[in-house]
Amino acid sequence: MSDPVADKGDYQGPERRRSDPYPMLRQRRRMWRRRSIRLRLRILAILTVIALAMAGLFALLFGGSPPVDPALALRRATTALEAGNYHAAHDQAQRAAQAAPRSAAAQMMLARTSLLLGQGVAADAALDRALADGVPRVQTLAPRAEARLLQGDVIGAQDAVKRMPSPPDAEQMRIAARVAAAQGVGGGALYVMLQALVTRFPGDARGWTDLGRSRFGAGDMAGASVAAARATALAPSDPQALTLRGEVIRARYGLMAALPWFQAALRRDAYYHPALIQYAATLGDLGRASDALAATRAALVSEPGSPQAFYIQSVIAARAGRYDLAQQLLQLTGGALNRQPATVMLDGVLAYAQGRPQRAARVWARLVAMQPMNVAVRRLLAAAQIRVGDRPAALATLRPILARADADGYALRMAAEASPLRSGARLLDRAASGQVGDSTMFRPVRSLAELTAAAAAEPTDPTYALGVIRALATQGDREGAIAKAQALVRASPGAPAAQIAYGDALATAGRMREALVPYARAADLTLDEPTMLRLIDGDVRVGRTREAATALGLYLSQNPQSVPAHRLLARWQIDAGQWDAAIETLEALRAQVGTRDVALLHDLALAYAGSGDGVVAMRYGAAAYRLAPMSAAAADAYGVALAAAGEDEGARQLFDKALALAPGNAVIAAHRAAL
Repeated sequence: MSDPVADKGDYQGPERRRSDPYPMLRQRRRMWRRRSIRLRLRILAILTVIALAMAGLFALLFGGSPPVDPALALRRATTALEAGNYHAAHDQAQRAAQAAPRSAAAQMMLARTSLLLGQGVAADAALDRALADGVPRVQTLAPRAEARLLQGDVIGAQDAVKRMPSPPDAEQMRIAARVAAAQGVGGGALYVMLQALVTRFPGDARGWTDLGRSRFGAGDMAGASVAAARATALAPSDPQALTLRGEVIRARYGLMAALPWFQAALRRDAYYHPALIQYAATLGDLGRASDALAATRAALVSEPGSPQAFYIQSVIAARAGRYDLAQQLLQLTGGALNRQPATVMLDGVLAYAQGRPQRAARVWARLVAMQPMNVAVRRLLAAAQIRVGDRPAALATLRPILARADADGYALRMAAEASPLRSGARLLDRAASGQVGDSTMFRPVRSLAELTAAAAAEPTDPTYALGVIRALATQGDREGAIAKAQALVRASPGAPAAQIAYGDALATAGRMREALVPYARAADLTLDEPTMLRLIDGDVRVGRTREAATALGLYLSQNPQSVPAHRLLARWQIDAGQWDAAIETLEALRAQVGTRDVALLHDLALAYAGSGDGVVAMRYGAAAYRLAPMSAAAADAYGVALAAAGEDEGARQLFDKALALAPGNAVIAAHRAAL
C-alpha cells in the first residue's frame, strides 16, 4: 500500500531522497519557469508600448493635422513679415489661406509674401482668389503687375499699370517704375520716376531700395550709398534693404566690410535667396570655400535648381582644379546665366583646362565681343586660337594690345609665335627688352560721331560718355578729352567711372599730380582693383610712397586674395630688401597661381637670392629661364640666383645675354658689375 503523503511529493523518506539523483535540477527548473513568466510579461509590455507608438504615428500621419486658427495664423504672418522673415510669413499666410479659403485678407497676405519670394504664379493665383472673395480690383493692380513681371509677362504688367488710379500710391509708383525698367526705359527716365517716388513718399523703404538698386546698376555709387543707407534706416529688418546695403558696401570698401550686412539679412530670414547668393559669392572671393558651399546649399534649399548657386559651386570646383565637376555644375545652370561675362569666362576656362581649345576659342570670342577692351580676355582668346592652329586670328585678336606702349611680354611672345618670321623676330626683340611704356586708353571701335550721338541720348549715364572721352584722347585731342571728362564728372559726381575717366584724361596729358584728385575720389566711391592700381601708380610717380602704401594696405585688408595686390606688395618688399617677407608673400602667390608664371618665378629667384639661399633661388631662376629663354628679366634673375649660389661664370654668361637682349638696362648692368 502506497504512502499518500509520499505520492504528493511533499515529503519523501530517506530512501526516496537517496533514490532521486537530481534534486537541484528540479529546483533550477522551477526557478527558470518563474523567470520565463516574468520575461514574457516584460516582452508583452514592450510590444504594447511599440504598438501604441505606431498607432500614434499613424494617427499623426494619416489622421490629419490639428485645426488651424486662420486669424492666429494671419497675425503670425504679419508679425513675421514685420521681423523680415519672408519665408515664415509665407508659411503662415498659406496656413491661414488653407484654413479660410474665402478670407480676402489671407489671400492678399499670401499674394504679398509670394511676391517677396519671387513666386509670381502663386501670387497671381492668390490675387484671383482675393478678387473672387470681394477685394476691390484697384487693390490688386500693383501686386498683379509685379506678379506678371515676375512671370516675364511685361505686356500684362503694363496693362495692370495702365489701370492704376491717379494719383498712385507708393506701391503703385514703385511697380510702375519696375515695369518701365523692364520695357527698356533709359536710366535717366527711370531715375526721375524713382526720385519722384521717394520725394513724394520719403518714408517708403522699398522705394529707397529700388532707387538704390537703380543707382547701383548705373554706376552712381554715391547715390546708391545714400539710398541704401536710407532704406536700412527706415526698415532695419528688411532683408532686401540689408542685402542691397551689403552689395554697395562690398563695392565701395571691400569684401570683409560687406559680410556683416549679408549676415544681418540672413539673421532675419535664413533662406532669403538673394542674400545667400551674395554671401556665398563674397565668401568664395575671400577664399572661404567651405562656408561658401554651405551658403549655396542653403540657397538650393530656398530655390531648388538655383542657377546662381550652381554657378558659384562651379567656380569653387574650378579653383580646386576639379574641372569635370565644375563643368557638370555649370551645365546645371541650364544656360540661365549665359549672357553674363563671368559665366562666359568660366565656360572658356573649363573648356581650355579640359583640352578643348576649339570650344574655348568660340566662347572667349563671344566675351571679346562683349568686352573688346579687356586685355586679359584677348590674351586668353589668342592662346586658344594658337593652340588650334588659327594663327592669323590670334594675331588679329592681339593687335589692339600690340598697338599699346604698355603691351606685356606674354602678349608680345604670343604675337611673335603667330606672326611671319621677320615680324615675329621684331616682336621677340620688343618682348626681350623688357621696356614697357605708359598705359594709354584703348581706341574705341565706333567712330567719334556715333559715340557722341549715343552719349547725347543718355546724358545721365556715364558709360556712354566714356567712349567719347577715349575717342578724343586716342585722336590726340587731349584737352577735348579733359573737358568732356570734366563735364561728365559734373553730371555724375557720384560715379567712380566718371572720376576715373577724368583722372585718365589728365594722366594721358602728363598731369599726374592733378589726376590724383579724381583718382582719390574714385577710390572713396569704390576701392576696386583698377582704381587701386591707378591711385597707387599715381602716388608712386609723384613721390607719395607713404600714401601708396596706405592705399595698398587698405585694399589688401578687404581683399586678401587679390593676386595683383600681392604682386605689388612683393615687388615693394624686394625693392626694400625685406627678403623673408617677400618670400612669404610670393610663396602664397605661387600656391594661388601655380608654377608657370614667369614674373612670379623671377621674383622668387630674386627674393631667395637676396636671403642668401642660392640653391632654392637657382631652382626658381632656372624655371623662369626655361619658360622664357629670350626674356632679359628671366636671364637676369637666373644670373642673380647663380651668383648667390657661387656660380659666377654661369651668372656672368647670363648677365651678358640679358644685356644683349636689353642694352642699357641699368639694373642688369649693376648685377653684372657686382660680380
